[in-house]
Amino acid sequence: MALPILPDEIRFAGKFLHMCNREGWEFVVRPGSSGVVGIAAVTPDRELLLVEQYRTPIDANVLELPAGLAGDIIGQENESFEQAARRELLEETGYTADHWRYLGSGASSAGLTNERTHLFLATSLHRVGPGGGDASETITVHHVPLDHVADWIQQRIVTHHVGIDFKIYAALYFIQQAKV
Repeated sequence: MALPILPDEIRFAGKFLHMCNREGWEFVVRPGSSGVVGIAAVTPDRELLLVEQYRTPIDANVLELPAGLAGDIIGQENESFEQAARRELLEETGYTADHWRYLGSGASSAGLTNERTHLFLATSLHRVGPGGGDASETITVHHVPLDHVADWIQQRIVTHHVGIDFKIYAALYFIQQAKV
């Protein structure tokens, strides 16, 4: 039997994050968003699209899947996770995809936030724009051969001291299961 969800005491309300307390447990909530989407985007040449951008909390560039918030745009608060994934893929990488498959969702960091990431597989990609993110982002897009992603990431860590978002490894598992 599921426990009832109790109201949260908001201890701090910033522009993008709220620090909450529920029965003594402190955690972060992102108001104005219904969740996060992540996209395992595979090109027709069997390359995984990864993005790299500076992340202030760890003071380093981080390799990530294309990703972003759902429901965070005024007037589009009710967008589906797939709509958000389509929007984020185009914005960050300049690609659209003919085929989309929902892979599942999981907690981003269950001890820190209530945020969940909804992962999609995007295939049959077409480049239609420059990518690179919106006006607030500086994103570099990498095309990494699927058979060499782990080695490429390790090399990037050594040569560029980047951080890694572990969702990349979850995406690789799902890609392998889908036999892409």
